Amino acid sequence: MSLDITPDPSDALRPLGWDASFRSSFDEIVARTPGASRAPARVVAQHRGRWIVARAEGGGAALREEGAVLAGRLRHAAATAEALPTVGDWVAVVPASPGGDAVVTDVLPRRTAFVRKAAYEVAAQVVAANVDVVLIVAALPADANARRIERYLALAWESGATPVVVLTKVDLSDDRDRAVAAMRASAPGVDVVALSALTGEGVSALDGYLHAGRTAVLLGSSGVGKSTLVNRLLGQERLRTSAVREDGKGRHTTTHRELVRLASGALLIDTPGMRELQLWDADSGLDTAFLDVESVARGCRFRDCRHQAEPGCAVRVAIAAGRLDGERVNHWHKLQRELAHLAMRQDELAAAAERSRSKVIERAVRVHLRRKYRS
Repeated sequence: MSLDITPDPSDALRPLGWDASFRSSFDEIVARTPGASRAPARVVAQHRGRWIVARAEGGGAALREEGAVLAGRLRHAAATAEALPTVGDWVAVVPASPGGDAVVTDVLPRRTAFVRKAAYEVAAQVVAANVDVVLIVAALPADANARRIERYLALAWESGATPVVVLTKVDLSDDRDRAVAAMRASAPGVDVVALSALTGEGVSALDGYLHAGRTAVLLGSSGVGKSTLVNRLLGQERLRTSAVREDGKGRHTTTHRELVRLASGALLIDTPGMRELQLWDADSGLDTAFLDVESVARGCRFRDCRHQAEPGCAVRVAIAAGRLDGERVNHWHKLQRELAHLAMRQDELAAAAERSRSKVIERAVRVHLRRKYRS
């Protein structure tokens, strides 16, 4: 059986991170669900209910960006919002007809994904997919909050990508060395880069993480200078920025996620500022983010030590000796409790859904039996 597939787009898509693994996944999807001619594409921007995708055209020699909507089958088959495409995803699309939109039929398996808990509901939100580096951005002097960065690090490690902490606006800081040292103490094993996107100081330090064909995502609170940094890396004013407020805090400017290509060939995803960041299924990421605490905890006398009043607690000994930061340990406990509560809520919702499903089945059986014996 011959498959109706567009010409090999590898040459055009390779600068977007396309490789043999993604090609294999795409071929499997086409073979499993033959039908209309489809092409691989990468999601480069996301708006409400609409996506912008980049695909090969002209026999696979050039890139084309076009609007896209979801196929009805994909929208209904997605059990959760987590299964829907996001910026960075590779997708299969039916190319757009003149004057129309492309149609996304499938999302290729993700290599990595930065996932947080959605606000106001027990559900996941995929912020960016298929990223190699997570650039966690905080602005000096006031925004470099170690506890918040620890949250980002837990989710970044869980994503499968490599985190890097980026401290911006060093031109406004009187003691950048102290701030960098404090951040390194809260992010053991993670590179910390200090720079000024406005003046360009230190920006070249990011070159080692932004290689051709690799994807990085910028994450952080509103007003920390992410868009200014993107413009500096691009060498042009592509993204809108706002002046710093009188209180020294930045202003929110980015309203949607967007993937841009840098002159180096690296790919960079800019994201809107996050007002809050709640964990989602980040057990292994939390262990990695707090590896220093976890390592000490393995020396406790009891395996289920809560590090409070138990005898032989290595963690409390390390805190007393100054080898561990007590506030960092307290935050580790807080994040563990948050994950435990999330798991409990997920179990409750799953049980409620199963009860609802059972009631529907029981009701259908009763109706069927009534009809059967009345006839």
